[in-house]
Amino acid sequence: MEKKTFSTRYLAEVALFVGIILVMKITGLSSIPVGPLVMTFTMIPIAIGAMLLGPLAGTILGAIFGLTSLYDAITGKSAMTHFFFQANPFMTVLLCVGTRALVGAAVGWLFRAFSRVDAKHVWSYFAGGLLAPLLNTLFFMGFIVLVFYQTEFVQNLVTKLGATGPIMFIVLVVGVQGLVEAATGLVIGGAIAKGVAHALKRDKDPIAAQKALYRGVKAVK
Repeated sequence: MEKKTFSTRYLAEVALFVGIILVMKITGLSSIPVGPLVMTFTMIPIAIGAMLLGPLAGTILGAIFGLTSLYDAITGKSAMTHFFFQANPFMTVLLCVGTRALVGAAVGWLFRAFSRVDAKHVWSYFAGGLLAPLLNTLFFMGFIVLVFYQTEFVQNLVTKLGATGPIMFIVLVVGVQGLVEAATGLVIGGAIAKGVAHALKRDKDPIAAQKALYRGVKAVK
């Protein structure tokens, strides 16, 4: 039985995207503080990686981003997640790392589903770019509401914002930043992913190209 391994090129490309995420974090290009949250642009390389390399790569990249978020929680760079970490470290790990890994996986699988019905493989890239920030907001804020909503930190925010319930709390906290993240993911993430896929000749059959990259062989044209 043939042993299945990932190609060197696949691993190198995953490593390249990991490097991009880390450089964005180190240089401060990954996020802009907005109230208790940050407006993050790291979902763009995660979405691009998930669409070009597949769901596993998306999961890895999402987890790497999550680890940088967990670092902020542990060190106190993020006041909200630092409070959560002190209250419940395990759940905070799931919040920071688990939800982001899930986003990467979901974008990868949804892109595959979209590309099967997108005959020309155009709008599926923009859909993937849009879904990454939307799912990040949904999973991250949804987890906070499910696990940490009754904590003192969140309830103080609820009172300050005048939120009448969990859904209104999410809307008021996310606000305009959610729209900006969605717009940049749609336009920038979608355009870059489509452009790179075309340049690498992977846009005619993205799924076949991903599987060929895993094995280190040329995709069937």
